[in-house]
Amino acid sequence: MSDNIWGYQPTTGYTAGTDLTGFKVEATDGSIGKVDKHSDDVDSSYLVVDTGVWIFGKHVLLPAGTVRSVDLDEHRIHVDLTKDQIKNSPEFDKDKHVGDVGYHEQVGGYYQTQRGI
Repeated sequence: MSDNIWGYQPTTGYTAGTDLTGFKVEATDGSIGKVDKHSDDVDSSYLVVDTGVWIFGKHVLLPAGTVRSVDLDEHRIHVDLTKDQIKNSPEFDKDKHVGDVGYHEQVGGYYQTQRGI
């Protein structure tokens, strides 16, 4: 497993340039929402997930390295995190955090700790 939390693993089935907006996101223990926005910038790839009513409309930022697989036929993305790990992640504010290097470091550190990297 790569230690680059901000890059897609080659085994995910994701191809750069694929539009993931609207894909359902599945944690290891159930559905968490859908992709609101995504980026496949080199070394800064991520998903912004709208969790809907699950955690009161919170948006979360998931680094691409947390993606386990992308199912293009089913429009689903599977991540190797639990719902609680995602719910407890640093809150994402699209007006403040897009392109914020400090926030990206905080999120990357959180998920690397959760995954034991």
